[in-house]
Amino acid sequence: MSQLIISLHCGPDAHDSLQCMNRFVQAALKQNHTIKCIFLYQDAVLHANQHIQLSSDELQVSAIWKHLSSQGIALKLCVTAAEKRGINIQDTGVFTVAGLAEFAMEVCNVDKWVQFK
Repeated sequence: MSQLIISLHCGPDAHDSLQCMNRFVQAALKQNHTIKCIFLYQDAVLHANQHIQLSSDELQVSAIWKHLSSQGIALKLCVTAAEKRGINIQDTGVFTVAGLAEFAMEVCNVDKWVQFK
């Protein structure tokens, strides 16, 4: 089966993109593909903001990320994009901080890179 890397480029308000990415990941795992990591870039780093408060009738974005993490998928965010957007890189929850160069090296070692914007 294939090894995949996923990148997400849109913020927490883009529910359709997040849900589409999550459905893709779940379908890929079901077909025994490996998800090497999900990399948050551009406005997607805002998903790592630990101070987002959502009402109970909204999509619970953090629950999606916790579930993906519990499936053993590495969740990484671009340090430069995070710092530009005021994210505290010492408090990123289930996400680890990574550089764009690290992401580029990982892309070279997988079969496919899939982007969600």
